[in-house]
Formats: sequence, C-alpha cells, structure tokens
Amino acid sequence: MTGDQRFVKNLNRMALLRLLRDESGLSRADLANRSGLTKSTVSLITKELIDEGWLVEDGALVTGALGRRPTPLRLDGRHLVLMGAELDIDTIRVVAVSIRGEVLEMNQAALKSKDPDAACHQLVQMVTAQSAKVASAGASLLGIGVGLPGAVDTVSGVLQFAPNIGWRGVEVGRRLGAELAAAGLGAVPVYYQNEADLAAVGEAEFGARPVEDPLVYVSCGVGVGSGIILNDSLFTGATGSAGEIGHTTLFIDGRPCSCGRLGCAEAYAGLKAVADEAGCLREDGSIDQPALKALVGRRAPKARGAFAAAGDVLGVLLQNVWTTFNPQVIVVGGASAVLGGEHFLEAAIGRLEQFAAQAGLSCPEVRVAKYAELATAVGGAAYALHSLLRPYSHAPTARAGTLPASSAPVTA
Repeated sequence: MTGDQRFVKNLNRMALLRLLRDESGLSRADLANRSGLTKSTVSLITKELIDEGWLVEDGALVTGALGRRPTPLRLDGRHLVLMGAELDIDTIRVVAVSIRGEVLEMNQAALKSKDPDAACHQLVQMVTAQSAKVASAGASLLGIGVGLPGAVDTVSGVLQFAPNIGWRGVEVGRRLGAELAAAGLGAVPVYYQNEADLAAVGEAEFGARPVEDPLVYVSCGVGVGSGIILNDSLFTGATGSAGEIGHTTLFIDGRPCSCGRLGCAEAYAGLKAVADEAGCLREDGSIDQPALKALVGRRAPKARGAFAAAGDVLGVLLQNVWTTFNPQVIVVGGASAVLGGEHFLEAAIGRLEQFAAQAGLSCPEVRVAKYAELATAVGGAAYALHSLLRPYSHAPTARAGTLPASSAPVTA
C-alpha cells in the first residue's frame, strides 16, 4: 500500500508539472480545478515542488475580488538540469538544458574513432565533464537522453543498425551504463533513442503550446530520417525503426544507398549526394566538409545547385510524409538544412506546394528546427523530461537504483 501511495503521489506531481508546462502562470486553485485534485493536495504537492526547485512563484495577481489573491506558478529553470547527447557519425555533442528548454552549456568534439568501445568512452567522458559543471553550480541532474544514428531498441539500448557508421547490433546501453556507473552517475536515469526521434521530442516538449500534433521532424544530414509525434507520444513502430524515410525507395534500380538497397531517398537527398554534386566527396566516400562550407559561404553556383537538387528530392519525400501521417507541421533540421539554407529548403517547399496545388489542397506548415544543429542533443534532454513527466509509460534503459519522487544533486 505504501508503494502504491508513493506511485500515485508521483503521478499527481507529474500531472501538475505537465499542466504548468502547458500553461505557465496557473494558480493553485487553477491546478485543483484542472487536475481534479483537492486544494489541500495541490498545496502540499506544489510546496514540495517549489522546495525541490521544480516551480517558482510569481507575484500575486490583483483580481479585485475579496480574499487571498491567487499566486501564479511556473517552471523554475535555475536548479534542475537535463542532459542530452548526440553520437553522430563524425561528431559528439553534449548539452545541459533547463527544464524550460534553455541551453545552459554546450560541448562538441569530433568523433575520434568509430570503434564502438572507443566512441562510447569518448561520449561518457564528455557527459561526465558536463555533469561536473552541473554539480559545481549546485544544480540537480534529472536525466540523460542519448541520440544514436540508427534504429534503437530502447529496452536494451542496442543500436540495431546504423549503416552510415557501420554499426549493427552494438550494445551502446550496456557500454555507456557501465561507464556512467563507474563515473558516479549510476543513479541518473539514462534513455536511448534514434537521433531524429529525439529531435522530434525536442520540438514538441520545448516548442509552442499546445503541441502541434501530429508533428514530424525530418533530419537531413548524411543520413535522412524522421521522428513522429502522434497523440503526445513518440511513434517508433514495432521494432523501433519507424520513421526511416531515407530508406524509402524513390527510384526503382536507382543509386546505391548505404543500407544496401537501390534508389533510396537518402542517396539523392542526403549530404553525401550534395557533396558529390558539388565536387566535395573524397575518393574514400567521406565529405570534405571545409570545402563544402567554403563553397556555400561563397554562394558558389555548384553548391547552390547541389543543395537545390537535393531539396527538390526532399520535397517529394515531404509529400510522402504528408500523405502518410497528415501532420500539422513538418520540421526540417540537420546539417543539410543548416548548410544549404534557403537553396535547400525553398526547393523542398516549392516541390511540396506543387503537389498540394495539383491536389487542390493546402500543405502543412514546414519550418526549420528550433535548435538547429543541436536539435538531437537538446532532444535528448527533452526526452528525459518527457519520460520523467510520464512515469507510467517510460522506463530508463540504464540506471542503478530507482527513480526517486524527488531529486537530489548528483556529483561527479
């Protein structure tokens, strides 16, 4: 019975936090009315949440009515921190983010080795360095979300298939979990997910309220994928590989793709295809990114044409996403969107609008990712928050101990 009471109390805590995240400035009376909880229960829980650093009170509202003035409440961004990390095919990014979505710290480094053990070790080193800064600032680390470049089994933390980094069946969760525990972070909940999925969660959790649901995030880099928010949840499919739109076939017997198939969208809209068209693809298949950035910076016709051609293909892919998921909004992010800018995005939107005109329909809104190249890393932090606010439906992949109802500072 005691355990059940604690579980129910935690559910109530998270329900009040979700209400205030969706509509900042609600009073205790508002929360009681919206949640169905008694005023005494709301008062008790909000006091705990204020003491723990989740909430802060604003000045009392002047209503003109007799009696005690209502005091608005909002999320406090000062004392509780979430961490997100992205293990990309050539880069590692780690961010510390407030529960309000403010990026507090960012660290980025080139991936030193594609060996799984070495890559995981480098990621843990960067995460623990960032966590030490969190601890030294007197803040509490609530959770860590890790984005990976392929389909992920979120229960086991196994990266099932990542063709662009050459990994298959890699136990990332076990490797990182062991190293994080050794670094003193074993009690922190850790979540693993596909990179585009996390970016989608970041757009939903830290974007405008209410969430524009369904929302599809399309990641355009060396790989092309998507994350799908449906009914306030991340849709990952039966085995975690939903949203791999870069490996949908656009051209029968077309160009070879990294996955082994022919004619995939990624082979035409991915950053390698852009680099090849721009003359910036090395003989070993790697991208000469400094040369490509220099061409973009000079607005060279070759680079502009390469991004426009890839964007045109992306527009076909967005049309397929639209007809499949009927989203309110499509968010485009990734290296191609950052580098290609208007040449890439305008070509994609133009092609999508052409399809819409042919059907006599209005296409969904298409916009650029809020956090640009940090979309996945910030999305990892957002996924940790998303999971903590829904304890009945999410469990961390790696953690020593159980998630407490309240948070205590973590030291590294």
